[in-house]
Amino acid sequence: MQPIRSSPRGVLVDVLVQPNASRAEIVGLHGDRLKVRVTAQPRRRAANAAVVDLLTSIVGVRRGEVVGGMTSRAKTIELVDADVVTATKRLLGP
Repeated sequence: MQPIRSSPRGVLVDVLVQPNASRAEIVGLHGDRLKVRVTAQPRRRAANAAVVDLLTSIVGVRRGEVVGGMTSRAKTIELVDADVVTATKRLLGP
């Protein structure tokens, strides 16, 4: 299964989150998920917001939200108005 796939509103991205990292970055694939590091702590959903902010800024869309795994490290993020080709290219590289 691919970590990036289309949805009715845009693109779904399956991620594995590492909170409390020294910097925010996309690490690469980790199994069938995209590993993402964020500096935020997993309190009051700060890490969720940090992941959404990182992905939306990299892909170049304005809206995103956690649609699965709200309290888990394994999450599904929906990037609204994104397309699979652009999201894959920007998140996974060429």
